[in-house]
Amino acid sequence: MSAGLPIRSALYLYDKIWGTLLLFLRHNRRLGEGFAQRTLKSPLEPADLWIQAASVGEVYLALEIIKRLCPVNNTRILLTTNTRQGMEIIAKTASDLDPTQLRVQTRAAYCPLDRPSIMLQAVQQVSPQVVVLLESEIWPAMLSALKKAAIPVLIINGRMTARSLKHYRIWPGLWRWLQPAEVMAISQADAARFADLFKGAPVSTMHNIKFDRLSLPDAKTPIETDLNRLLGPQQPFVVLGSVRQQEEDLIARIIRKLHNNRPGAVIGLFPRHSHRISFWQKTLGQLNLSLKLRSQWKKPLKDGGVILWDTFGELGRAYESAQAAFVGGSLAPLGGQNFLEPLIYGVRPVIGPYWDNFKWVGDRIFDQDLVRSVKDWQTAAEMLIVDLMNPVDRKATRKAAWKYIKQHQGGTEQACRIIRKYLNI
Repeated sequence: MSAGLPIRSALYLYDKIWGTLLLFLRHNRRLGEGFAQRTLKSPLEPADLWIQAASVGEVYLALEIIKRLCPVNNTRILLTTNTRQGMEIIAKTASDLDPTQLRVQTRAAYCPLDRPSIMLQAVQQVSPQVVVLLESEIWPAMLSALKKAAIPVLIINGRMTARSLKHYRIWPGLWRWLQPAEVMAISQADAARFADLFKGAPVSTMHNIKFDRLSLPDAKTPIETDLNRLLGPQQPFVVLGSVRQQEEDLIARIIRKLHNNRPGAVIGLFPRHSHRISFWQKTLGQLNLSLKLRSQWKKPLKDGGVILWDTFGELGRAYESAQAAFVGGSLAPLGGQNFLEPLIYGVRPVIGPYWDNFKWVGDRIFDQDLVRSVKDWQTAAEMLIVDLMNPVDRKATRKAAWKYIKQHQGGTEQACRIIRKYLNI
């Protein structure tokens, strides 16, 4: 079915708007990096399978698929992402993707900008057998170019909020024309929204691939780290993880209440974004709290205080050492952050009321009291104080967490089966 005049006219106008935007986007801090790839000045290589993974989270899902695809014949894969962080993750894990063992040859690139003329050229250069879009990557020019080339599109691990659906439904005819070959959504609610948007497209549900990425650290042989040395065996330690800018004032109140009630405790503060470090240095200084940057923490704090994490990669180990943990992105309507991470380290996390991005985890995890969702910062602080005073059995918590996770694994194999079907391998 060819596009009608209104759709063709809209795509033409969309292309012209992009043409104007490109004059400015090359100077954008985020999009300027990799601009030659984004605009195809540096061409893309041909591939059998093209996987688009927007950022870090989706890249991890793509890597799970690549590692478990197990094609019969050698398969060329193009993995594109939109962010520098996504490219960094691919580079760090490239050594794990043994092309001989996995029978895949993976190339990474920044995803081309969604200008229709650019996307038409990109599809011609890559000429894939099938394209996989992970989670919520729905771009009109990309889908249009693939439709014109008769290349099937699969949306895998699909998720769509009610708010996003409302925006897409402004032009329902466009999305009916651009509908993918199949959609595999992570919940019945997400599947219903995709079915509403892409009327007539096959839509099914699957286990979330994120569950397949979870594994319990070895409880029998805990890894000795610098963090173990800096925290005394009896010193209370609470982690405030993945704190977002919009909730900072509320987190500051939690910190003050924790310090007033448990002055000897060490509070580990992990801002989600490193550019907020300076804000926290100023704010904690105004609260007259003992403050150390993680990079400058060289000896134990016998009288407690706040450790502001300005280094990367220790959040998991911090959870492993904590008696209590709060996971941010949840006190403001931001969708939440990953509250499963502290759980697999044996600490039951506290979160705020906003965790829409993690509805895929399911309500049963709250029914089992493995994660506690509270209505406000005061209740969060009170619960953290109780946890510091009465730490839970970490071994029992880890066992219950692993049982829950195992019941929800298998999404990667579901995804691989459908991809292999379209690759004819």
